[in-house]
Amino acid sequence: MGEERNRVPIIGVARHRLAVDGQGVTTLVAFHGCTLRCQYCLNAQCLWPDGFSRTATPAELLGEVMIDNLYFLATGGGITFGGGEPAIHSEFIEAFCRMAPSEWHFSMETALNVERRHLERLLPLIHEYFIDIKDVNPDIYRRYTGQDNQRVLDNLQWFLSHDGMAERVIVRVPHIPDYNTNEDVRRSRQHLESIGITRIDEFTYQRRESQHP
Repeated sequence: MGEERNRVPIIGVARHRLAVDGQGVTTLVAFHGCTLRCQYCLNAQCLWPDGFSRTATPAELLGEVMIDNLYFLATGGGITFGGGEPAIHSEFIEAFCRMAPSEWHFSMETALNVERRHLERLLPLIHEYFIDIKDVNPDIYRRYTGQDNQRVLDNLQWFLSHDGMAERVIVRVPHIPDYNTNEDVRRSRQHLESIGITRIDEFTYQRRESQHP
C-alpha cells in the first residue's frame, strides 16, 4: 500500500546516454511537474496536467532500468534524475536510490527552487548535481521563470555549507536570448565564484517559444 502511494508521473526514460548528464553510461529519468514557468522550457509537457507518459513506483522503475546494470557497473554510470523538477519527488527518489545497487552513480538536474526539506532528504544519496541557476539577478530570474530566486541562492549556500559539496555541484549559467546579456552572465559567474562555486558550465539557450497550453 505504501509503495502505491509513492507512485509518480514520468515524462520518459532515455537509456544509453554517454558523457551527457553524468559519468559513464547513464539513464535519464524525466519526471512530470515543475516549480518554474520558464519561457523557453525544454520539456513544457512537464507542466501540462496530462503531459506524462505513465506513472511508476520506485520498485517498478528499478525493475525497468536494471536492464542496464552491467553498463552502469562497467563505466561507473547510473541514473540521472531530470524533468521538470525532479527534487519535488524526493520521497520517490530516496526510495529508489535505497533499493538500487550501491555501486550506481546518481545525478540530478535541478533548478534548486524547491523547499529545503527535499534537499535534506536527497543530500546523502545524490552524488552529483547539475544546477541551472538561470541568472542571479532577481529581476531577470523573475521575468524568465515567473518566480523569485532567493530560495535558489539560499539553497545553494546551504549546499556549500556541507564538506565536499563544491566538488559535487556543477552550476549552469545560461545566456538567455532577450533576457540577460553577456555582462549579466559575467556578474552571475562572479557571484557564484565568490561563494565558492568552482565548476561552472556557461552556454546559450536555443531560443524557442513557450509551449505552455
